[in-house]
Amino acid sequence: MRLHDLKPAPGAIKRAKRVGRGPGSGHGKTSCRGQKGQRSRSGGGVPPWFEGGQTPIHRRLPKRGFKNINRVEYAVINVGKLDTLFESGAEITPEVLLERGVLKKLLDGVKVLGDGELTKALKIKAHAFSSSAKEKIEAAGGTAEVIG
Repeated sequence: MRLHDLKPAPGAIKRAKRVGRGPGSGHGKTSCRGQKGQRSRSGGGVPPWFEGGQTPIHRRLPKRGFKNINRVEYAVINVGKLDTLFESGAEITPEVLLERGVLKKLLDGVKVLGDGELTKALKIKAHAFSSSAKEKIEAAGGTAEVIG
């Protein structure tokens, strides 16, 4: 058997209903749409979410939750990661982190978190620091400067 020998099973293929092709076809005049009404018109019909005039489900269900419009979302990085990526005495800014590909986006700023060990003295400038990160940076002989 070859690819060109393949064909569907007998009776699997039906001819398309050709509507609006005259009275002899059996599907002429109104083209199987009936006489009048919304569904007989061009572009007529109701959208799938329409519920017959009943109050739709998206209006019957209560609203949930709360969106804080003043939310500040930080791009976070841990001191352990900074320890592996930078040499001792390096000055680290959000722009440097973006350049190196450490962060994909700055969002509303950079926050340094205290996960991991820091063995090098680094000068870190960020928008926020966790208390444990600040302690580890200063214990290693570095500086933690808040910007913005």
